[in-house]
Amino acid sequence: MAVSLIDRLRQHGLNASVRTVFTAPSLREMAQALGRSDETPFLAPANRIAADCSALTPDMLSLVELTPAQLERIVAGVPGGAANVQDIYPLAPLQQGILFHHLLGHEGDAYLVRSMIEFDDRARLDAFIDALQQVIDRHDILRSAVHWVGQPQAVQVVHRQATLPVQLVTLAGDEDPRAQLERLSDPRHLRLDLQQAPLMRACIARDPHSERWWLSLLDHHMISDHVSLGIVLEEVQALVQGRGAELPAPMPYREFVAQILATPPQVHEAYFSQRLGSVDEPTAPFGVLDVQGDGSQVTETSVRLDPALSQRIRACSRSAGVTPAVLFHIAWAQVLGRCTDRDDVVFGTVVAGRLQGSRGADRALGVFINTLPVRVRLAGSGVGALVDETYRDLSELLSHEQASLALAQRCSGVGPGLPLFTTLLNYRHQTDGGSLANEGQVLAWDGVRFLSNEARTNYPIEVAVADEGDDFSVTAQAITGIDPHRIAAYLGQAVAALVQALEQAPERLASSLDVLPDDERQLLLRDFNRTATDFGPAQPIHA
Repeated sequence: MAVSLIDRLRQHGLNASVRTVFTAPSLREMAQALGRSDETPFLAPANRIAADCSALTPDMLSLVELTPAQLERIVAGVPGGAANVQDIYPLAPLQQGILFHHLLGHEGDAYLVRSMIEFDDRARLDAFIDALQQVIDRHDILRSAVHWVGQPQAVQVVHRQATLPVQLVTLAGDEDPRAQLERLSDPRHLRLDLQQAPLMRACIARDPHSERWWLSLLDHHMISDHVSLGIVLEEVQALVQGRGAELPAPMPYREFVAQILATPPQVHEAYFSQRLGSVDEPTAPFGVLDVQGDGSQVTETSVRLDPALSQRIRACSRSAGVTPAVLFHIAWAQVLGRCTDRDDVVFGTVVAGRLQGSRGADRALGVFINTLPVRVRLAGSGVGALVDETYRDLSELLSHEQASLALAQRCSGVGPGLPLFTTLLNYRHQTDGGSLANEGQVLAWDGVRFLSNEARTNYPIEVAVADEGDDFSVTAQAITGIDPHRIAAYLGQAVAALVQALEQAPERLASSLDVLPDDERQLLLRDFNRTATDFGPAQPIHA
């Protein structure tokens, strides 16, 4: 059945790639500038499954249509049967793409995210696990599983009860304990059964040389994004510290899904047909077209931009009346233009997905982010005009932030079986509430240390720009054969060249800006051509 589902997804264009790393909102400032608000929140159809229901019928489902046989098949796969089913509804667009890639994989899962946390003793670890279970009990999405076998479409099933699996791992004393646990809980080799809630796992181990304990927390991208995971950790902290009564009422994820279903796909189709209809070939740097990787061959690097350049980026943004995100989108388009020898490029951008949501969506849990295509035409445009045009395009994109990426790709002229783009730009605000960049605040209680949060990408190249309030940092991920250090350096040089042009000559053609850093230019033009050789007293051949 898995194969037949993949075939059906392919028929609907769902082989388009999706994003695998978590992000804080990237375009919120533009939404605020456009005056978006939630004064008239969307109201979803009520859930008709009563709390004491012990038998389900199709008429109880307000967001999806299933036959009695299809419903019975789902209930048979839920521990506790119908009494443990709280709700059933379709997947959000990004969840559909995640499922597609999950079914393609065999070993490991690019959508399985791992957080490493250290505790001073077992009591603190136990308190954390207990609080995490309470958070799971609070939020429907954390108790959701996905069912697709024998169904006309994949659906998510909310369980009334779902217990976090905890696996105790014994570590050897002759190896670094953290390295051992990381190896034993490596998402590149582990997979979760998406039909069993919760889609989280806790692997715990004691340090053989001390009283410290380690937690490798695995959670699947199917149920959370970067902001959601940050909120989970905030709630765990509040519960551990006895502040559970202060937590707001949880927002059901079904509200978000219902709002997506309420928007006719024709609305998105008209927009993306106009934007992408004339695009007839992929934007694929270095000719790499595979966007169905599992993230196992990805390497990563992070660099911090010079503080002086960061200040200039912000000054130019303010002067142009846009956000820094706009400048980085243009800079990335410049990099793609040079790496593909094209002056009309398309790439994916990560949108927060919460701007169109119902009231309280900023604190709701679930996978809200989405990946959508951005098209930038570099030819014939001065940098000043291109900034205005890109700002307008990104602002319009916000109205379609929950459109299906597969739908967007079908609206282009790129042939079936080929990706529309193979790179991703993820611009995120590190200072937004719930961001894991603030782990020092998220996990601020004594004896608990948040060590890392690891996510991978299925794209050949992905660049994440972290807006830290004052400075900027760039993290590049790339598959084997593409150096992420060079990719990050290209983006840094491109945004520096863009800023210089905006400061000195806004009319300068965008296509004339340089993306090669000085050291690489030196390597290409001089070092590689330094071939002079002293042959000394050598004689001519005829002699």
